Amino acid sequence: MRFVRANFGRRDAFYLVLAALLVAFYTLTVGGGFPLDDSWIHQVYGRNLAHYGEWAFVHGQPSAASTSPLYTILLALGYSLNIPYQLWAHLLGVLALACAGMIGARMADRLVDKDKTTPLFTGLALVLAWHLIWAAASGMETMLFCTFTLVLIWLTWRELDDVASDTNYRLTTRGLIFGIVAALAMLTRPEGIFLAGLCGMMMVIVNPRGTWRGAFFWSVGAALGFAIFITPYLLLNLQLTGGFLPATADAKYAQHLPIIQMTTYPQRLLLMFIPIIAGGQLLLLPGVIYFTITMFQQSRQNRRALFFLLPLLWIIGLIALYAARLPASYQHGRYVIPAIPALIVVGVVGTAQLTQHGRKSPLSRILTRTLAFSAVLAFVYFGCILGVTIYRQDVRIINEEMVASAEWMAANIPPEELLAVHDIGAVGYFAQRPILDIAGLVSLEIVPIYDTEAVWDVMRERDVRYLMAFPDQIPGVSTEDDRLCLLFESNGRTALNAGGGKMQIYRLAWDRLCPN
Repeated sequence: MRFVRANFGRRDAFYLVLAALLVAFYTLTVGGGFPLDDSWIHQVYGRNLAHYGEWAFVHGQPSAASTSPLYTILLALGYSLNIPYQLWAHLLGVLALACAGMIGARMADRLVDKDKTTPLFTGLALVLAWHLIWAAASGMETMLFCTFTLVLIWLTWRELDDVASDTNYRLTTRGLIFGIVAALAMLTRPEGIFLAGLCGMMMVIVNPRGTWRGAFFWSVGAALGFAIFITPYLLLNLQLTGGFLPATADAKYAQHLPIIQMTTYPQRLLLMFIPIIAGGQLLLLPGVIYFTITMFQQSRQNRRALFFLLPLLWIIGLIALYAARLPASYQHGRYVIPAIPALIVVGVVGTAQLTQHGRKSPLSRILTRTLAFSAVLAFVYFGCILGVTIYRQDVRIINEEMVASAEWMAANIPPEELLAVHDIGAVGYFAQRPILDIAGLVSLEIVPIYDTEAVWDVMRERDVRYLMAFPDQIPGVSTEDDRLCLLFESNGRTALNAGGGKMQIYRLAWDRLCPN
């Protein structure tokens, strides 16, 4: 197996320019903002880290609601450099999207011989995938994590290179690099540890160098690199939450427990799989199947070919993990979007192999070429047309509902008042004040009693006077509760047109008497 060099070339420059144009196109069509309220949570953590040097959502109250400490640090860097925060967030997305294309093309270089077209189209499909452009422009860590998933797999594949002269030092160094990247992936999303584990497991099973000496020194380096970079984060979580995971883990599980209880596991697997094939990826599925069959056949003669099944194991594992723990298919399946880059790499390569195989007969040649051409058109259509429409709608909903409500709150509610809020991001950024988070992300005491009458008891004990939530986020889900006195409802129409509800702000009447 040949090692693919990482030198920056014209192909990489093309991906970088294209990624910049696409992200700029998406963001400029809506005039600013983010498509998720969670994006504003990241901004609050980044701003507080830069301005106050504290890991907190509410100034002076340390908390661990950020699932991506690495992304928080990167955002804080932008604030420290006085770069406009939206511009900086989108620049980070551009770089992550372009790097995904570069790494994906290199992975395809390794999978095909003497074929420059397939790697080019692999990187192009990654940069044009509408989910990934959306993620790059979202102000979230998702695209950065997507890139790390490809880097981890690529570094694992690098161990297939036949380097007979590798010394113990070089083996340890290569493992060290892998361990550091694995830690950075976990610092971007907690599930990065799962992919790192898959890679390590494959190293043990395949043992590509054929000697336990090589496996031992590589593993020592990997463990050392991982431990050095991840230990401070684990200690921070342990101090803030009493556990090694961020506070959002238990809160998100509590929010989605009704779905877990009302559906079967196969139903949830399908629920999580459907969003990630909504696009040109759907037409790559025959290629994915062909690639899988081909790799299994090759592994019978050469066990090292099992390494190339790593992307498939990651796709299946990530979907299975979220179906079990967090079956959240909304927002375009954003939690399983990191499975898409691996799917695109094996899908494009498999489609190219299928097209090559289809040359054996006129009918199969027509069918396979039609499939490949249709996939190209689908990626262009979804990436340049439909994806823009989806992104624009998502941003408008957040701007019209969350941001507008937060700005009204900042102008009309005294800053010392304790607020009960479900979607805390925009409120934390535009209306900085004490918050009781009834979703439990920064108010951990809410998690065991989420969405019950006990939440009302906590609000009353804390003397909460105002509540901001969508109708289905109100504890008990009843807007007719006579403790709710409506003060504000945004005048935006995008959420209603999309079939959603309106964000509302209530004054809480504990005597159940609302003023006329």
